Amino acid sequence: MRNLVLIRLDPSKAPEQGPDEKLMADMNTLIEEMTKAGVLLDTAGLRPTEEGTRIRQVDGKQTVIDGPFTESKEIIGGYCLLQTRSTEEAVEWASRFLRVHGPEWEIEVEVRQLADQD
Repeated sequence: MRNLVLIRLDPSKAPEQGPDEKLMADMNTLIEEMTKAGVLLDTAGLRPTEEGTRIRQVDGKQTVIDGPFTESKEIIGGYCLLQTRSTEEAVEWASRFLRVHGPEWEIEVEVRQLADQD
């Protein structure tokens, strides 16, 4: 089954300097392990909301809103696409991803199975 792991965070609660060298090294180690295990199909961080665009539709009328999105208390900062045998396995990999970040990060992930999967 394929699962999309959405990485959510509140930018105001993230370390100002962003990820440090240890986090990046630990993340690279985890990504290598996930790749060797055959579970990681794709992963990436997302560019800042200042560079994004939202399109909202209400009553059939669309509004285009350019970033930054100051009303957002949390944003999707990245994603992982996993191929796992079960939801529990996807949750375990996502938990390991969170542990790599350490206590200075307030971060959460949402694990969602793709709809075309049983």
